[in-house]
Amino acid sequence: AGTAGASIYVPKNEQISTYTVKSGDTLSEIADMFGVSVNTIMWANDIKKATDISEGDTLVVLPISGVRHIVKKGDTLAKVAKLYNADAEETAIFNGLDASAALKVGDEVIVPHGEIPIIKKPSTPGKPRWDGTSPSTVKKYASLPAYSGYYIRPMAGGTKTQGIHGNNGVDLANKTGAELSAAAAGTVIVARTGGWNGGYGNYVVISHDNGTQTLYGHMLDVTVSAGQTVAQGQVVGHLGSSGNSTGPHIHFEIRGARNPF
Repeated sequence: AGTAGASIYVPKNEQISTYTVKSGDTLSEIADMFGVSVNTIMWANDIKKATDISEGDTLVVLPISGVRHIVKKGDTLAKVAKLYNADAEETAIFNGLDASAALKVGDEVIVPHGEIPIIKKPSTPGKPRWDGTSPSTVKKYASLPAYSGYYIRPMAGGTKTQGIHGNNGVDLANKTGAELSAAAAGTVIVARTGGWNGGYGNYVVISHDNGTQTLYGHMLDVTVSAGQTVAQGQVVGHLGSSGNSTGPHIHFEIRGARNPF
């Protein structure tokens, strides 16, 4: 089977952090400090070379879940990415490989945001169609606290186009420019515009007083800044299609609690 030996890759700590580079720091040392790979930090900060950091730079430490794949005969980056419904370029960058690089049988490749494929059964009358929810991801986050009523929907209206997947996220589609609001009160720890940013494009991360974080990805623009305190329902930006996106939607994650949306 094409997925033989594949397993879900989960970082030791899924919370998102930021780090200000100090004199003498190396990416290797910073990665060890947070228990992630050097490639994870490079990928999330659009860094091309490990030496491309300077004192005072603010790095986002963005732990990514995905699929751990053992390379088999005939595998290419494009085939592996397609198998797990992921992006080949994103997979190449995450693993520090050239997009056209040959894969060596037996090597391990991490497919960021990848999902173990399931057989999609055709819908039957009276039953809703499969909405893209990943059963393995649902199972992974089932033990998280619910915090019922703590979070509000980050956007009025729109349609859910994909259920729980990736890092406990859902996709909500609407017209470009729709307002996006803080799901709960908290402090903005990341407000990034411009660049790939680990596939999230323009995105915001808010830290909440219950120890959780919410992430708002693929935004058109960002209207808040890091360090800013926001109220529940406050506008943080507008819906777009930046980063690894196939159309206007928000990828909304909750890290540390179940996602009720």
